[in-house]
Amino acid sequence: MDPQGQEKFLSFILQRVQEGKEEEAKEILMENFKKQQNGTFSNEDVHSFLPRITALLEEEKISEVHAVVRQFSMTFNKTGDSR
Repeated sequence: MDPQGQEKFLSFILQRVQEGKEEEAKEILMENFKKQQNGTFSNEDVHSFLPRITALLEEEKISEVHAVVRQFSMTFNKTGDSR
């Protein structure tokens, strides 16, 4: 994901997390973005992201975020594992 896409994704997620959980969510996202930039981001990272971020989301936003993550996961799988 390019830096502009990362910024959009970060904003999308942060607008949907529970109040007070923004920093924790941002740390998870920044960790994944760093791995993407380093070329070490893998399918395992995609799949471990979802439960970690879901725990921080507002209940009514979970399905919306899951749909976006699934869409990214499909794109990622088409381009292959970065490792």
